[in-house]
Amino acid sequence: MYFDELDISDDLLDALDAMNFEECTPIQEQAIPKILKGHDLMGIAQTGTGKTAAYLLPVLDELSHGNYPQDSVNCIIMAPTRELAQQIDQQVEGFAYYLDGVSSVAVYGGNDGIRFEQERRGLELGADIIIATPGRLISHLNGGHIDLKKVSFFILDEADRMLDMGFYDDIMKIASFLSEKRQTIMFSATMPDNIQKLAQNILHNPVEVKIAVSKPAEKIQQTAYLCYDGMKDRLVEKVLSDDTLDRVILFASSKQKVKELNITLKRKGFNVGAMHSDLVQREREEIMLAFKNRRISVLIATDIVSRGIDIDDIQMVINYDVPRDPEDYVHRIGRTARANREGQAITMVTPKDWQYLLKIERLIEKEIPKPDLPEGCGEKPEMSTGKRRHTPGRHGGKGRYNKRSHGGKRNGKPQNNPSNNAH
Repeated sequence: MYFDELDISDDLLDALDAMNFEECTPIQEQAIPKILKGHDLMGIAQTGTGKTAAYLLPVLDELSHGNYPQDSVNCIIMAPTRELAQQIDQQVEGFAYYLDGVSSVAVYGGNDGIRFEQERRGLELGADIIIATPGRLISHLNGGHIDLKKVSFFILDEADRMLDMGFYDDIMKIASFLSEKRQTIMFSATMPDNIQKLAQNILHNPVEVKIAVSKPAEKIQQTAYLCYDGMKDRLVEKVLSDDTLDRVILFASSKQKVKELNITLKRKGFNVGAMHSDLVQREREEIMLAFKNRRISVLIATDIVSRGIDIDDIQMVINYDVPRDPEDYVHRIGRTARANREGQAITMVTPKDWQYLLKIERLIEKEIPKPDLPEGCGEKPEMSTGKRRHTPGRHGGKGRYNKRSHGGKRNGKPQNNPSNNAH
């Protein structure tokens, strides 16, 4: 389906056209019509499937009709991290470029008092859309800076990640301030018991849209290096010594390990930067901007950037630690080989990680190649769990987008973003 076939305004279609969004992703094709009809919705879809546009476009279309209070908050979007909140806010700006009178404010922690005051003023003036992290929104609610009684749309993005971060009580508290007449939309990459419980508590007769967890892109060259913990740093140095690499994300399981790797690799002369939760907002923004602008070649990070962050042209993803959740592996390596490009994913696997690698291979239905270690890194260990050897499972005319004409040439257009699948 093409966006032109959806029942959304010409102004939104103009913005989509300017951003090179042509064809709906499956989650957009299934979710947008249901949201436009006013249904509560439970969406199961991972990052990279287009879920941000799946909820923003119908909500913006509704708000553009002008049937909502102009001096009140009309939509609350909850996000687990400040980076995702910022990215959603940027998407709102792009999609709403040609819409008159639709405003948004992003509120998130980790910044100074001046930013908090700016947020407070924006909330009290009644922005149409508030994109917020749970803790920061609670702070503004406790301060009496925001009235949620007239909110018509309540959206939770990456709900599973928010619950993993301990925000269940905060979400329920925020929901208690909302009208029962609201439309609630919830997206999650997974559907564990706590997500089902949350859905039962805040959704009313929801429709469900489920997009199966996609396998890693075929153009990702996956490699698993079997090693001991003491070999990892040398192995990272060897991999990063390739002069052609200037866009790499190195994932570690803890912020302490991220800090250690940042120091170690800088001492070795590598152009690296670290992203973790101990950084203040200004520092995190500077690191991310430096990476996007190629002033930093290697971004060392926790899973804070594995979901929901749109960074193009990543050549390689390195898993310093094997993710404990197989779906986190898919999210991590999905940062590379985007927009039909090629990419590499290297995972370092110690004997204690072996069982987690097998779970990953079962999920992606593929055995990941395990070559010998590069020269100078030692001999790989023999992996044996005493269990039966794992065998991966087996499973056995496009037209151009119709541009709308409004009788005159626009003076400008939203920021170009060539890949719909990144949102």
